[in-house]
Amino acid sequence: MPVVSMKEILDRALAERYGVAAFNIVNDLSIEAVLAAAVEERAPVILQTSVKTVKQYGRAQLKGIFDTLVGGVDVPVTLHLDHCPDRTVISDCLAGGWNSVLFDAHELDVADNLKQTAEVVAEARRTGAHVEGEIEGIQGVEDDLGSDEASKIQSLEVAVDFISRTGVDCFAPAIGNAHGQYKQAPTLNAQRVSDLVEATGVPMALHGGTGLSDEQFTDLIARGCAKVNISTALKESFLKSSLEQLRAAQEKDKWDPPSLFRAQREAVFAMARQHIRLFGGSGKAW
Repeated sequence: MPVVSMKEILDRALAERYGVAAFNIVNDLSIEAVLAAAVEERAPVILQTSVKTVKQYGRAQLKGIFDTLVGGVDVPVTLHLDHCPDRTVISDCLAGGWNSVLFDAHELDVADNLKQTAEVVAEARRTGAHVEGEIEGIQGVEDDLGSDEASKIQSLEVAVDFISRTGVDCFAPAIGNAHGQYKQAPTLNAQRVSDLVEATGVPMALHGGTGLSDEQFTDLIARGCAKVNISTALKESFLKSSLEQLRAAQEKDKWDPPSLFRAQREAVFAMARQHIRLFGGSGKAW
């Protein structure tokens, strides 16, 4: 099985300055399509599960689906729990074999966030897993988590201290990015990525990737965003292809579920390949 640690995947990407696409999968079909795209591009890939998806399937069943589908894949893959403020879900997924978790405690004050994140890091180490941390909320609601209100941006010194003292393996900075589709082109503080990487040597995670320009992606990856999250684009590809197929079925009054599944799979596969190529991950498998 090609499952490798999040740290190995991201440390390689940071050293070579390419981005690893981290896709928020929604079901077995989306998992298979993303994995197929990664194999086609010979690229490492991160499969992310939201808390909502974990609860929908149940941790054991979702992990079983992942294990089955990743079994025949020959590129590096890791399984990550995205934005999770619930320590119980964190512990359950770590015990169940997730390779990494994002403990999202940005709503706590920095001191309490730091303390609890350090505890999560210690817990993760006991299972060989790794941790992504954050101290500022990424604007926008995703899978019922988050807020449309921008959170306070902490100083560079506070962020560096948090990274150093918690021992997180990856950090998600707020740089003007947001979850969901942007209503207008965002103005990003790209220099903050460079400053954090220079001060800590830790890979950065870019959240709110859907809707950024190719130039913004390229610049941020070159600065040290080794993990690039893609959630909205996957959901849109999946659901828009479904809508198109269902409208055609209605017009013809011909209802064929396998046709729907093929359309969904093709859309997610194409979307995943496009992002993997854009982020420079093609050919980086080992």
